[in-house]
Amino acid sequence: MTTLSTNVRTDTAKPDTAQPTGPSRDPSAPVLSVRDVRISDQAAGQEIVHGVGFTLKPGTSVGIVGESGSGKTLTCRAALGILPAHFEVTGGSIEIDGQDISGLSSAQWTSLRGSTISAVFQDPASYLNPSIHVGKQITEVLRVKKGLKRREARRQTIELLHAVQLRDPELVYGQYTFELSGGMLQRVLIAAAIAAGPRILIADEATTALDVTVQAEILDLLADLRERTGLALVLVSHDLAVVAQLCDEVLVMRQGEVVEQGPTHQVLHHPLHEYTRLLIAEHEQYGLDKFLAAEAAEAAEAAEAVEAVEEDA
Repeated sequence: MTTLSTNVRTDTAKPDTAQPTGPSRDPSAPVLSVRDVRISDQAAGQEIVHGVGFTLKPGTSVGIVGESGSGKTLTCRAALGILPAHFEVTGGSIEIDGQDISGLSSAQWTSLRGSTISAVFQDPASYLNPSIHVGKQITEVLRVKKGLKRREARRQTIELLHAVQLRDPELVYGQYTFELSGGMLQRVLIAAAIAAGPRILIADEATTALDVTVQAEILDLLADLRERTGLALVLVSHDLAVVAQLCDEVLVMRQGEVVEQGPTHQVLHHPLHEYTRLLIAEHEQYGLDKFLAAEAAEAAEAAEAVEAVEEDA
């Protein structure tokens, strides 16, 4: 396999190398630190992910893009402690809220997932029980994670369904999965994912199966949650337009390696790696060109405004 050089922007913040003694609540401290992580398929005796690293602070977002099989989802599953059988982290480290996850017990993971780090995946129907009202599934999360009584859990569930912009949340509370559209199910899954107030949300191809209009609404919802609650977001997608809209930093992965990494606007406007340029060329026809053009127009307007102020002064 040909090894690709990594193009990392020099102005990208490097992972904090300090070793916290315990969970940190400093608003400027990283909530997720992935340092030179390597993942191997032990059954095949092969390293699949080769040294991925990024740091995520409260209210910030990082996008991970690349072709299928590039290692995006494996990296996220490692951060969630849910790697498939035979796969293991064989190098580097991952810290969640200042805590190294390598030595966590099953009980500690159970406590951490949902309350500190949570996830939303591509097919919400696969993660919701079709035989139980969707509202009750969220209520159960609140009762287990926050120790709420049934009535208070129901009240907070209704509030969550309202927060994710579902019309008539009380009606939705009593519905089954087959009664809801794909976009509504994705909102329900987001409500369940944020129910216990996690600091980190991993959205793994969470909008891929949705039509363009619903996708835009879900992205707006994630942006609103990030701004309103300080939620840190990891967005996994093959769609550069989605990443351009939502992410501060982007990692471009290919064959298990990060071939380019840096601030999203710089990577997309001035790509250094040939693979990044190829991805951009392939996605321009799907809306990325319109987003980049709009972004460039906004930057030009801002520059003109600054010049006007300086001239007046």
